[in-house]
Amino acid sequence: MSKNALVSFKLTKNINTEIQLTGSKSECNRALIISALSKKLVKVKNLSNAADTVTLNGILNNLEEELEVEIEESKTVDVGPAGTAMRFLSAYLSAKNGNFLLTGTERMKQRPIGILAEALRTIGADISYAEADGFPPLNITGPLNQKTAEVKIKGDISSQYISALLMIAPILPQGLTLEIEGELTSKPYVDMTLDMLAEVGIEHSWNENSITIKPQAFKPGTLVVEPDWSAASYWYSIAALADEAEISLPALKEKSLQGDSQIKNIMKIFGIATSKTDKGIAISNLGHSLDTKEVLDLKTCPDLAQTIVVIAAALGKNMSFTGLETLKIKETDRIAALQNELAKIGVTFTEDNLVYTLNTDNLHFPDKVTFATYEDHRMAMAFAPLALLINEVEIEEMQVVEKSYPYYWEDLKKAGFDVSIK
Repeated sequence: MSKNALVSFKLTKNINTEIQLTGSKSECNRALIISALSKKLVKVKNLSNAADTVTLNGILNNLEEELEVEIEESKTVDVGPAGTAMRFLSAYLSAKNGNFLLTGTERMKQRPIGILAEALRTIGADISYAEADGFPPLNITGPLNQKTAEVKIKGDISSQYISALLMIAPILPQGLTLEIEGELTSKPYVDMTLDMLAEVGIEHSWNENSITIKPQAFKPGTLVVEPDWSAASYWYSIAALADEAEISLPALKEKSLQGDSQIKNIMKIFGIATSKTDKGIAISNLGHSLDTKEVLDLKTCPDLAQTIVVIAAALGKNMSFTGLETLKIKETDRIAALQNELAKIGVTFTEDNLVYTLNTDNLHFPDKVTFATYEDHRMAMAFAPLALLINEVEIEEMQVVEKSYPYYWEDLKKAGFDVSIK
């Protein structure tokens, strides 16, 4: 049964706390697939407790036991709402022996998978659509009979399609040369995948728009997962909306594989400084923000979009953004969701030729606002910090945070927020 969170901040708006963040979901999910492909030669340390990672880990552990014997009957693999698991397992199962029905929630069945499925078919995978063409569920019969080592894929849809293909490349008989068509969205996530593969001995070459990985063996090793910079972004938001803030985030690295570490540079606009500490990093509110007419391009870090847009709106900044093309095919249509919820504080968010602009001229903070989450964890965590400016914020379906940051509400309490369940 879904529950709502009532969030308020009754004390002076000063935040001074230390928050130990969970492991990066992006790193964990890649590490789990790499470990499985290496037949556990590669170990994973500091696993995330995010629901998506727990789901993927459970699926891979179950498959490991069952793939030891030949599976004649079709096995249903249900990822629930875990989009990364759907993309990564589409490729992984194509390379494994067995018959599989890869499925998920009703929302997952509305999220396109056709570009990845067709790329896998080009290589030689036996994949068909169990329901609507181009969407999950997928019927997969493996292992694929590789027909070619060369495949083209669009770069402006989802970097997870590219990462899914790159991770199985070393175990394919011919390896893989991936030609990326058009501009590459979320390049840091592709870099993350290649860097993690390199940590366990997998070499690649990247020339212009082509990435090549030849057949090669994984080397024994351990992938140590850094805490999640996406989760850190919500603490940057809290720091920006507070009167004063000093927040310590242990184990985060200044030089990170995660594209969302860009938050530390973006947040300078809002007067938030990041400093290195013996433990990790610390963030602080310098008490002043900058006015900028620059259009902020978020194409390399789209998961930060909701956080940054909500901060800008709440601080009354009429900023413009681009690089948000992928937001409409996430857990929900995140553009529409932002438009709906920002309207509750008098802010509009309009599109003009892929440039999205805030208008905060009618910004106001009612005594209480109820924000919908649309089954999207990032909506909940982006809007909850507004409790620093609104007497009471109600977040519908508070459990959605389990997808990436299960202890979010507990951490808010630690920082001085009052969180009750309705």
